[in-house]
Amino acid sequence: MQYTDLFKEVSSVSYPGRGIVTGKSEDGKHAVIAYFIMGRSENSRNRVFVEDGDGIRTKAFDEKKLSDPSLIIYHPVRVFNDTTIVTNGDQTDTVYVGMQEGKTFEESLRLREFEPDGPNYTPRISGCVRTGKDGLSYSLSILKSDNGDDVQCNRYTFSYEGKPDGKGHYIHTYKSDGDPLPSFEGEPTPVLIKGDIDAFTNGLWEALDADNKVSLFTRFIDISTGEYESRIINKLG
Repeated sequence: MQYTDLFKEVSSVSYPGRGIVTGKSEDGKHAVIAYFIMGRSENSRNRVFVEDGDGIRTKAFDEKKLSDPSLIIYHPVRVFNDTTIVTNGDQTDTVYVGMQEGKTFEESLRLREFEPDGPNYTPRISGCVRTGKDGLSYSLSILKSDNGDDVQCNRYTFSYEGKPDGKGHYIHTYKSDGDPLPSFEGEPTPVLIKGDIDAFTNGLWEALDADNKVSLFTRFIDISTGEYESRIINKLG
C-alpha cells in the first residue's frame, strides 16, 4: 500500500467515528500519537478531553445533558513505563492493568470485544507506542463484529518497527457514515506525518468534518528521552 496524505484521508470520510494515528515525526526524533472522537447524537457531542495525570480522560461538557456515560466516558490515553496506550474505550484500563501483570498488548485485549451497541457493534480500536533505547515501535488493534454478528468477535493486531521518518498508520472505527455504521475494514492505512506538533494538530483538526468532530488529542514523544508535548482541541468550551 502507498502512503497517503493523512489530512486528505481523514477529510475524505464525513464520519470515521473515532480514530487513532501512530507514527514517527518528519524530523525522526518523535513518536507521534493522535486520537479523535466524533459524534452524531447529543450525548456523544457533549464531551471534551481533559488532562489526567500523564494521560487524558473524556468528560461531559454539560453534566446535566449526560444521559448514558457507559461508552463515552473513559480514559483514552494512559502511560505504563515507556509505553503509551491509546484506545477508543475503557479497554485502555484493561491494557494498562494487563501490562502491570506482565501481559502483552494483544494478550490483554483478549479479555475484550466490540462494543455492545447493536446494530453498529462499534469496533474497539487500540494502540500502544513504545519508545526508549530500542527506538520506536507500535501496534494497532481492532476488535470487530463478524459482519454484524453479535456473538462472533474478530481480532486483528498489526505491529510495526523501524518506521521511516514522517510515516505512520491510521485506523478508525467506521468505514463511512451509514445506518447501521459499517465497521472499518482491512489494514491500518499507511499515512504521511507532516509538520511539528502544532502544524500536525491544526491540520488534523481542520481535516475532520466540521459538523461531527468533537475533540482531538495529539502527543509528540521524544524517542530517546520519553519527554513529551501534548495538545488538546475541544469543539465545546
